[in-house]
Amino acid sequence: MRERGLASAKKYGQRAAEEGVVEAYLHKPDPHMPAKLGVMIELNCATDFVAKTERFRDLAKQICMHISHARPVYLTREEVPDAEVDREREIYVKQAQAEGKPEKIIPKIVEGKLDAFYADVCLLDQKWIRDDSKTIGHMLDEASSELKEPVKVRRFAYFKVGA
Repeated sequence: MRERGLASAKKYGQRAAEEGVVEAYLHKPDPHMPAKLGVMIELNCATDFVAKTERFRDLAKQICMHISHARPVYLTREEVPDAEVDREREIYVKQAQAEGKPEKIIPKIVEGKLDAFYADVCLLDQKWIRDDSKTIGHMLDEASSELKEPVKVRRFAYFKVGA
């Protein structure tokens, strides 16, 4: 059943997602003080009808709160600069060699560590803070399947006072 849902999410993902909402979250550890941390996202869908639903707006709010906690730097793996990936890859190769790992398995070790790196810095690869069995990307696929149209994070911004 889940596979059918994800297959339909892929089908809906082919439609243009040009409607949606801009959602903001301000974190106030003390209600009597101004916020010290803020997040904004643009969450897109195909119709304004879906953008107005409580489910869609709640998803936008949940993703904002996730970003405030997990602090991703990029939306997708493709946005990570090649120079940064190359630098990480070089570090992982040196670590594996220093640990005396066989040359044959070093590429697999490096790929595994790069996957962990992407899961740390890319929003769509991050495990959702409320259910670590799902990534944010999987949550969006499930929402697309449930709402029967594409649901995509177009962009986000993270702000912290003094950072």
